[in-house]
Amino acid sequence: MQHDAIILGAGGAGLFCALTAGQMGARVLVIDHNQEPGKKILISGGGRCNFTNVGAVPDRYLSENKHFARSALSRYTPADFVDLVRRYNIAFHEKTLGQLFCDGSAKQIVAMLMDECAAGRVDFAFGAAISNVSHADGCFTVTTSAGIYSAPNLVIATGGPAIPKLGATGFAYQLGKQFGLKIIPPRPALVPFTLPQTENLFRELAGVAAEVVAKAGKSAFREAALFTHKGLSGPAMLQVSSYWRHGEAIAVDFLPDAQADWLLSAKRQRPKAGLKSVLGSALPERLATALADTLGLGGDMASQKDAALTAAMQRLKGWAFRPDGTEGFAKAEVTAGGIDTAGLSSRTMSANHIEGLFAIGEAVDVTGWLGGYNFQWAWASGYAAGTAIAERRNA
Repeated sequence: MQHDAIILGAGGAGLFCALTAGQMGARVLVIDHNQEPGKKILISGGGRCNFTNVGAVPDRYLSENKHFARSALSRYTPADFVDLVRRYNIAFHEKTLGQLFCDGSAKQIVAMLMDECAAGRVDFAFGAAISNVSHADGCFTVTTSAGIYSAPNLVIATGGPAIPKLGATGFAYQLGKQFGLKIIPPRPALVPFTLPQTENLFRELAGVAAEVVAKAGKSAFREAALFTHKGLSGPAMLQVSSYWRHGEAIAVDFLPDAQADWLLSAKRQRPKAGLKSVLGSALPERLATALADTLGLGGDMASQKDAALTAAMQRLKGWAFRPDGTEGFAKAEVTAGGIDTAGLSSRTMSANHIEGLFAIGEAVDVTGWLGGYNFQWAWASGYAAGTAIAERRNA
């Protein structure tokens, strides 16, 4: 059967591109080496799929070109996806910070996408290992273990190397290079930090969580931080990890609601209390104890010099950690970097120099914040490419 487009990858972006193009009249084939679609969707949000974020605006995405995502995000919005979810009567709720989750299961989102693909008469080749991709005379040919397929349009939607246990690889970058697209060096994003042995005090805090403001460079996020046996995790740390560069320090404000004179006020109000007790009024007990011990201010508050308390407060408001790395692609939720947007159209996601070649989703150098942003990019970029494919066919 002759297809108008071949989409490589049956993740969120690939499926959305397929259903969009298919419902607009294009004949579409989706190829994936996995045996089933939407593997990353199924595990997301603890199995409930954080399928979008109501605040998915362009400045919450990282890219070498900070304006690239604007076009696609404006043409397929979180409200558009919510409308689709509602049409399927999938119950959902807003958790925190605009994050939308299924009440039930992520399987509902995958089933919805597959039903939409069926409505667009999309064909699938699952469990098909790709051995070669070529381009000649305006036609792309994909050789797989399931057969050889050709089409005038090819979409790279194979994601990045984050979460390799799901079959994730850097295949998108291999293809991009083959077709002359530049690659922004990929790195793990939304990933826990590891700390050196010199931070062994905080290894004793594994399992302790607290709401903090974490900062890396100019970016700051107020959410929960979690101490682990290896280092630092939790939403606040995952968020700043996308902005962190190896060798840099991150700063943690353990008392985001406290004013700079908080300890001085505590000295007046609770002169007989120890620092450990004062910190314990605002922080988990184990964390308060560890911080107080590290600051080394023994005795009661009345015995502390104002200068020492001021210095201690400054440290508590900007406690420096210098990670020695991250837990890598194995634990990263997404990949930062990827196919350089300089070689793509922001309107259609097509390659500037090869007609009919597209790249979408995580394969591209666009990375969203934690909390549904990356799925919204998958839907939006897939919609942009799918629309462009249908327009090419119908021209």
